[in-house]
Amino acid sequence: MTDSARAHSPDPSVGQLVSQFSEQSSRLIREELELARLELTESVRHAGKGAGLFGVAGVVGLFGVGALIATSIIALDLVLPLWGAALIVTVVLFAAAGVASLLGKREVDQVSPIPERAVENVKRDVHEVQEARSHDHIR
Repeated sequence: MTDSARAHSPDPSVGQLVSQFSEQSSRLIREELELARLELTESVRHAGKGAGLFGVAGVVGLFGVGALIATSIIALDLVLPLWGAALIVTVVLFAAAGVASLLGKREVDQVSPIPERAVENVKRDVHEVQEARSHDHIR
């Protein structure tokens, strides 16, 4: 570039550069936020579809369990009267429910309404801070 060309196209001032930077930064932030919004919308849509399909799988699985129970009764009916086959399957189902209930109760009994380890840690931290303050006062 020649000296006369430089005279006709002055370099931008610091104020102009700051203004351009501010404008470009704002535009960049708006575009990044729009991109994040679009990505989040897409993720939520996929999550919703996935949750719905898991729900369908659960219902179909439940029907499968019912069919398996009916099949068990029918198979036992080959060697026992129908009422006996149904009674055996019913007793097995109630026994399984009872075992699951007892195991669940044992787990629930272990739940503490107070986070005991966290409370102990906080008490220990408070004690250490108090000791440190008392040592500072002694000096």
